[in-house]
Amino acid sequence: MREPIEKAEVLIEALPYIQGFRGKVVVVKYGGSTMETGDPDSILRDIVFMECVGMRPIIVHGGGGAISTRLQERGITPRFVAGLRVTDADTMTIVEEVLEEVNRGIVAKIEELGARACGLTGKDRVIHARKQIVEVEKDGKREAADIGFVGDVAKIETSQLRGLCRKGVIPVIAPLGVDEEQHLCNINADTAAAEVAAALKAQKLILLTDVRGILRDHDDENSLIGTLRVSDVDTLISAGVIKEGMLPKVRAGVRSVQAGVGKTHIIDGRLPHSMLLEIFTDRGIGTEISLD
Repeated sequence: MREPIEKAEVLIEALPYIQGFRGKVVVVKYGGSTMETGDPDSILRDIVFMECVGMRPIIVHGGGGAISTRLQERGITPRFVAGLRVTDADTMTIVEEVLEEVNRGIVAKIEELGARACGLTGKDRVIHARKQIVEVEKDGKREAADIGFVGDVAKIETSQLRGLCRKGVIPVIAPLGVDEEQHLCNINADTAAAEVAAALKAQKLILLTDVRGILRDHDDENSLIGTLRVSDVDTLISAGVIKEGMLPKVRAGVRSVQAGVGKTHIIDGRLPHSMLLEIFTDRGIGTEISLD
């Protein structure tokens, strides 16, 4: 009899959170390493659960390792400038191809789990982009470098997203934007998710990754930083605590909360039901980013 009682206690613990988040937008960034190491069924089932209890989830996804694999299969050697991949026309064609395939797969899985979803790619023009220009040092001077069809977010069209959410349909967004010259641009998925969350003033932005969250000591899984305040971010970057792949996630989180998003959560997508544990329990399991 104890096991059913414990299950009921878990539901009661979740009740005030379910009530508080009912009707609220939650943006989930799903992609990259999580696609390769996490359990897609578990992750998408959690998102379907959110929609079923009245939340309004939106997914922004990446391409995982599929883009790199496809480039290798086509014999395209990646070229980098200042650590960023140069996305020429041939590369952009493959990026679009792979992201659209991933998008269709996520939509199909959500529908298989009993919910409704709508895939949105570059053709749907939800994301307006501007060309991303990076600076490099050459002959002792800083100058602009063209890295191809890579963009930053200029604007998010929110009306279609709000309309889908009101109808109980989960938007699934590929991080592709169209710039002023009508060129398709690839956009960092963390950045795209943050901008979607900011434009909608979402209650939460959830960034799934393959680590517990932000660790004060990268070699110690028990050194998790449970709450990160925006005012502490620069200090932790300077100290090397926040670095490499965590940098764009933290910057995305900072951008979102400064723009009015309630909180950003960086959590381990490999852990079954990690999103539900973070959102609907008293303890939480990852790192949350909040204003001071």
